[in-house]
Amino acid sequence: MTIPTEPIGSIPRPPELLEALANNDPLDPKIEHLYENAIRDTIAEFEATGSPVITDGEQKKYHNFWTYSVHGLTNTTPDGFTIPFQAGHCRRMPKLVSGPFRYRVYADQYLDVAMRYARVPVKQAVISPSALSLMYPADDIPGYSRAEFIDDLLNEHETEVRRCLNRGAHKVQIDFTEGRLAIKLDPTGKLLNSFIDLNNLALSRFNPEELMRIGVHTCPGADRDSTHSAEVDYAELLPSLFQLKARNFYIALATEQDRVRVLKIIRAHMKPEQRIFIGVTAPIEARMETPEEIRDRVLEAAEYISVDQLGTTDDCGFSPFCDDTSTSRDTAFRKIQARVLGTALAWKVISGQSVMETSIT
Repeated sequence: MTIPTEPIGSIPRPPELLEALANNDPLDPKIEHLYENAIRDTIAEFEATGSPVITDGEQKKYHNFWTYSVHGLTNTTPDGFTIPFQAGHCRRMPKLVSGPFRYRVYADQYLDVAMRYARVPVKQAVISPSALSLMYPADDIPGYSRAEFIDDLLNEHETEVRRCLNRGAHKVQIDFTEGRLAIKLDPTGKLLNSFIDLNNLALSRFNPEELMRIGVHTCPGADRDSTHSAEVDYAELLPSLFQLKARNFYIALATEQDRVRVLKIIRAHMKPEQRIFIGVTAPIEARMETPEEIRDRVLEAAEYISVDQLGTTDDCGFSPFCDDTSTSRDTAFRKIQARVLGTALAWKVISGQSVMETSIT
């Protein structure tokens, strides 16, 4: 047994790809070779870190992790839900103006390309149904009710996850960054509970074996070295989060001011069948974590989470929005390598302790 370690998803894009995206439609076939080059190079650099599980760095996710599946839909307008970040900028979702709701892109197409180059297991991140539910306007769409939209949304999400599982994804990670944001928007918890219920409707469509390969990621956002909801107390989110039927949870922790308090909350509410991947690197911080520092964070976590339920990850992706250049590719891969090495160091300590305890007994 070892302590599993996995990335979240995004890696900053190469400059030549960013330049092409700034001047072309992201679906333009003439920039396809730039995507291919970026994916191939990202996978090579990812594997060089020693990471036992990788992603394609989300090099081809159009614009961002949130709206890749619906970018360019003709039945949307750009004036949808706004996400304000602490740095002062905003990100905006498209708004659905007519039915039916359909994805334009399923994430398995990214996985298909990545697996042509990868020599180690590849995971695939997908957006949550709750995030995309924010596309439906406050007022009903004539001829297309919210209930009809939810049915279509759940069907599209299930289709995407199944396609990724069938393609051989090591894990399918559901990005649920809006969980903490929901508390900020609605301190009563009603919005969060509606998100949990919606995502559970989706998760209930998968059998226990499939759920072993499905996880949920939560963080306070990460864009231009800024967050959208870091001030929200994890105590308001985590009890509800663990009501989700997923078996794997990826929880941002490295940037928390009181990690031990959060670990105690996790211990109190996690379930026996759930594995908790704790964030041990901070993508929005320029400071480079050392393997020894990460080792100590893992050992700290192991005091509250059983080792057979513990894993490590990064707090978030390194560039969830493709135009974010606040973190370099080199920094991202160095932090990933530190996570891999630090997790291995922690396992050496833990396994050594286990051997010693067995011999004494």
